[in-house]
Amino acid sequence: MNTNEQPTQPAAPEGEPNQDASAEELRPEVSEEMSAQDTVAPEEAAASDEIVEAPLEESSEEVADVAPLEESTGVDPESLKMDWYILKVQSNREKSICDGLQRRVAVAGLDEFFGDILVPTEDVAEFKNGKRRVVKRKLYPGYIVVHMAINDDTWFLVRETPGIGDFTGAAGKPTPMLQHEVERIVKSVRPDDDGAEPIKTAIPFKVGDRVRIKERTFENFEGDVEEIDEANGRVTVLINIFGRSTPVELEHWQIEAV
Repeated sequence: MNTNEQPTQPAAPEGEPNQDASAEELRPEVSEEMSAQDTVAPEEAAASDEIVEAPLEESSEEVADVAPLEESTGVDPESLKMDWYILKVQSNREKSICDGLQRRVAVAGLDEFFGDILVPTEDVAEFKNGKRRVVKRKLYPGYIVVHMAINDDTWFLVRETPGIGDFTGAAGKPTPMLQHEVERIVKSVRPDDDGAEPIKTAIPFKVGDRVRIKERTFENFEGDVEEIDEANGRVTVLINIFGRSTPVELEHWQIEAV
């Protein structure tokens, strides 16, 4: 046996580095591995620079501000929509029926669904016993107007009020008044002093009536009413003079019905 032979080192398992390998020999492999891990693709780098903003949650206050009226108050907005309607009532009881309806609305606690309840009138001048006086004349005898929102409760309350017949409308459905009709009625009940119209004169005649002249030049002449001027209280009468129809303008109190 030769004592000068060196013992043989066992071979390193496959895949493991040799323990005797120098640091210099291992460094290239480690460097390459670290470089591969540290290298980031351009697309990934660009994505990493983007700022991702999470959606903001709505605050409870903002949600409350835009909550539907029906959810916040329990009232259907459509039930508060108000219009003007015409009601047919018993003649010569318009004022008392208006008062009765207003009382029933207050007792039922439905004030929020009702506005004005009115008897449409206008001021006119009358001459009686030679004296002039201004009185209220009904624009629509046998009717009143009401500003209201229609729902089951208000509809039945109106229909059950004594003296009220029905709403005006078609096919059993109440029809709101037109805007120019509303303006005329409101102006007649609450006139504007700056733009007040002249008071009309109540003339107890209509076009086509047969009348007799009571005084002045054509006293006892008879004729037909051709035109009525309520603003000035005058009437134009067609009389026959020498076989020809001639218009004569007279004060309304200068004629009488035949």
